[in-house]
Amino acid sequence: MNGVVPQKSVAGTADPEVNLPPEDPIWPCVTRELAEDLAVDALARDRAGKPPFDEISRLREAGLPALLVPPGPLRRGSDWRTACAVIREISAADSSIGELLARHYVLSWSARFFGPPETAEALELRAAAEQWLWAGSTDIPGAEPESERGPELTLTPEAGGYVLNGRRAFAAGVAVADRLVLGAVCTSTDEPLIVLVDPARPGVTTDPAHDRLGQRLTGAGSIDFENVPVPADHILGTVPHDEHDASPFATLAPLALRLALVHVGLGIAEGALAEARDVSRATPRTWPAGSDHGGYAEHPGRDPYLLLAYGELVAAAHTAAAVVEPATEALARGLARGRELSDDEHADIAVLVAAAEAVTSRSVMHITTRILELTGGADSPTDGPGFDRFWRNARVLTGQGSPTHRLRDIGDHFLNGTRPPSTLRI
Repeated sequence: MNGVVPQKSVAGTADPEVNLPPEDPIWPCVTRELAEDLAVDALARDRAGKPPFDEISRLREAGLPALLVPPGPLRRGSDWRTACAVIREISAADSSIGELLARHYVLSWSARFFGPPETAEALELRAAAEQWLWAGSTDIPGAEPESERGPELTLTPEAGGYVLNGRRAFAAGVAVADRLVLGAVCTSTDEPLIVLVDPARPGVTTDPAHDRLGQRLTGAGSIDFENVPVPADHILGTVPHDEHDASPFATLAPLALRLALVHVGLGIAEGALAEARDVSRATPRTWPAGSDHGGYAEHPGRDPYLLLAYGELVAAAHTAAAVVEPATEALARGLARGRELSDDEHADIAVLVAAAEAVTSRSVMHITTRILELTGGADSPTDGPGFDRFWRNARVLTGQGSPTHRLRDIGDHFLNGTRPPSTLRI
């Protein structure tokens, strides 16, 4: 599905230390074809709210789960700039599937963020060959009372590995993921660990969420783990007791997820604008009896007030895209730097990602709300044109984080030179 805002290349002047791979022309073509396919029945699938098994099959047929695999013989891997462009275009058609893909891409790099390079390469190659869909969360329970955060996941050592217990809520992938990446605490050492879990193991019970306001097809819900066996070689890595002591590269993981979700939000805005444009050009507007509408009721595409409204919305989408693009480029370069990434480089990336979040969250809510007004979709969400879907999805997505803290970090960095906190939390 083609959005209203043109997607420009984010290629810039490369740092001498980093040479990003060129974009493979196959991925834009594959993504466009899949997005058009998803857009055809997006509204019907949203209304049905079923687990996204069929949608995952479509992703696999397109080869998109393996996009970030290292390039090599018979492999057409790409980089994070392309991954973000794919997330954005898929989200314009169906933002639930865009969010699924966004979380999958970030979690598929968990072994790189937290483990040794040789483990990461072997795991990624296997995941690509078998087209795994990744889900989970690398959040480690903090020091707050359990009543405020819920029970933590624990790993109890046993012969040959560990036993996993606990319950965790997830925003995506429940019941459809092939592998879960989890943050858990070792009961014998109190050490935070990042662990890989096969959800097909005995003791794993899924509890999908029903009747969500928006993002209904992400497969959100909770998972219970009761004495789930975890082999020792499924421990991807460790996290310092004080997560603020984690390496700059490891703390790119939450930044990558936050930026990936920003691309989901930008896709929502562009998808809503594209569909609203088609409706507004074709649907006569209703005017109060006796009013002088200047003949625009029969020709809504010439209504100056409608043109003004859409001009404002398209400008808002362009503004968000202009802020997101440098953040995407900076993150891609930071990820390419790997463990050579410095604290100052990390801080610069964090500020750009925070700015992208703040601007995009406000823009997507403004755009989707205004489109409901312009299309008359606010009072007939059930049998209307379906623009409530974009607003609901935007509301749920932006509700996952507040821009207030991001803006505070930006201001502190600008005024006082303070680095945004390096954390593994979202």
